[in-house]
Amino acid sequence: MKLIVGLGNKGKEYSNTRHNVGFMVIDNYAKEKKLTDFKTKFGGIYTEFTVDNEKIILLKPQKFINLSGEVIIEYMKYFKIGIDDLLIINDDLDLGIGTFKIKPSGSSAGHNGLKNIELHLRTKDYKRIKVGISNNKNIETKDYVLGKIPKEDIVVLEEVISKMTSIIDDYLNISFDKLMNKYNTK
Repeated sequence: MKLIVGLGNKGKEYSNTRHNVGFMVIDNYAKEKKLTDFKTKFGGIYTEFTVDNEKIILLKPQKFINLSGEVIIEYMKYFKIGIDDLLIINDDLDLGIGTFKIKPSGSSAGHNGLKNIELHLRTKDYKRIKVGISNNKNIETKDYVLGKIPKEDIVVLEEVISKMTSIIDDYLNISFDKLMNKYNTK
């Protein structure tokens, strides 16, 4: 069983904000795969599907992004999912719009959602896909990540989010090393 988590904040006021890129990826993947049966449990919205007899859970934690770890650990305990079968999709200030990085582990790099996940998992060693949202040093970080995505950036992000469908499909079918080799650019 695998758990794929997109990070974001619940509520209409946070839709189309940079911090909600993880939610956007999950929503797009579910739409592409015609997954409509979302349920609520442990402070999250999730749906399940099967690939080659393996259950896959797509999760959008519904506590604020800086409490994502609280939700994720509950799912991992309840569904008996190991750390090797967890994939987190999150926004990243250090990557430009239109870019992404697939990593087997790493630091939170100041991302409060990732900090909370590390706190609850007690490790930094979990797989992640970091989606670039760029950074504007003239705007306070909190205001920037919670700010609405400008139209010109939406177009670029939609391309990346669309590409995530293929990446997630491959994640479910090939080794993580092969996934990184296939998609990470130098």
